[in-house]
Amino acid sequence: MDNLIKILQSRNIHPSYQRLKILEILEKNKDHMNVNMIFEELLKEIPTISKTTVYSTLSTFAAKGLVHCLTITPEEMKYDYRAKPHHHFLCTRCGAIIDIDVQCPYADTMEIDGHSIEDIQGYFKGTCRECLTHNKTQTLK
Repeated sequence: MDNLIKILQSRNIHPSYQRLKILEILEKNKDHMNVNMIFEELLKEIPTISKTTVYSTLSTFAAKGLVHCLTITPEEMKYDYRAKPHHHFLCTRCGAIIDIDVQCPYADTMEIDGHSIEDIQGYFKGTCRECLTHNKTQTLK
């Protein structure tokens, strides 16, 4: 918890218990969770927490650059604790979202042709290797 407190304080975010628990969930879970997933996880430890608290906390985290908001699918926004610019792969079969390290020359400088970049979002869509492997084993049977 001490490390999480330091992370929040380094971004000038007051480390309330709820914020610490939300950050802990994001840090432990690399599945690019949406608000409902985070809320359901929090209810196990904080049954009195409101969804509004989760929304406002995630909004604060995003504004301070602690999380990255993903809008790969129009149905929902997901949150990625890995806030450094990177790309994502969305499996159109199972729905998995996988972090992809693609070298983007603009990510280091956050500038393009004299314009200041505030956010970089890149994503690929296709079939993940697990679904491809599962499909091949199904075909062989």
